[in-house]
Amino acid sequence: MVEPRTVVPPAPARTRTSRRGRREALTGYLFISPWIVGFLVFTAGAMIYSLVISFSRYNLATNTARPAGLDNYAQLFTDPRVATSLGNTLFYAVLAVPLEILVALGLAALLNQAGRGAGFFRTIYYLPKMTPAVATAAVFFLLLNGNTGAVNQFLGIFGIEGPQWLVDPTWIKPSIVLMTLWGVSGTMVIFLAALKNVPRELYEVAELDGAGPWRRFRNITLPMISSAVFFNVIVLSIAAFQVFDQAYLLFWRDQSNASPEASLFYAIYLFQQAFRQFDFGFAAAMAWLLFVIILLITAVQMRFGSRFVYYEGGRD
Repeated sequence: MVEPRTVVPPAPARTRTSRRGRREALTGYLFISPWIVGFLVFTAGAMIYSLVISFSRYNLATNTARPAGLDNYAQLFTDPRVATSLGNTLFYAVLAVPLEILVALGLAALLNQAGRGAGFFRTIYYLPKMTPAVATAAVFFLLLNGNTGAVNQFLGIFGIEGPQWLVDPTWIKPSIVLMTLWGVSGTMVIFLAALKNVPRELYEVAELDGAGPWRRFRNITLPMISSAVFFNVIVLSIAAFQVFDQAYLLFWRDQSNASPEASLFYAIYLFQQAFRQFDFGFAAAMAWLLFVIILLITAVQMRFGSRFVYYEGGRD
């Protein structure tokens, strides 16, 4: 007598799909686990630790800490150099970010029109980005010398008396902006990629309609690369509020107290409090104030700037 076979129904397709999805997700997390560990330890962990010590008087030289409550944050509003450094940083950001956008977009537009030698010129324009900051500072220290610098000598050809770039408080921040523009090629590459993606058919139709170069740029190019402009504005704004290398190498590397106040940026004063005064509690409070300022500025840019961004596929 033959016993009846037990028929096992196949697993539902949804169950198989969910199991496959879990395996793929687990594999993905295993691949990115080094980054997750690094982020938790060196970024999130460091941020939490800095928040804790911002409520204490922690001295690195003596390795001692005592509770301070909100004293460090109250000191942010009473220390005049905090306000001075914030003002200098804000002035620099307002001046540097638009100029970086304009210069980078202009260079990208020129490279976009280049023919067979485009690759060569892209390499040449990107080389300054690869130059070490110390070498760049040394070059600009010579170029911007008020008496013998090449910039003032060039202006003298046209009968213009150049300013004391590195001495006059009025020209100190513009001189740092000039040094910043030397490394604008990173932003230029992003603009160049965006310009390459603009459909040529749009320009051809506009030319048939009689649109001139400026009208084509305003009505076609800018809307089509608006996402790249939006991205660069946010990234450059964040970088501008953390400016450090240029001013430090030109004015503060010799630890002189005679350095002009016009070159005292927020990140430099934070560095001085942490690694010269060894007041890590106050430096941590300064860092969190900067974090909040950058967060608010980025939120405002995201809230209002996204209205001017053209999304080819529409908004979600």
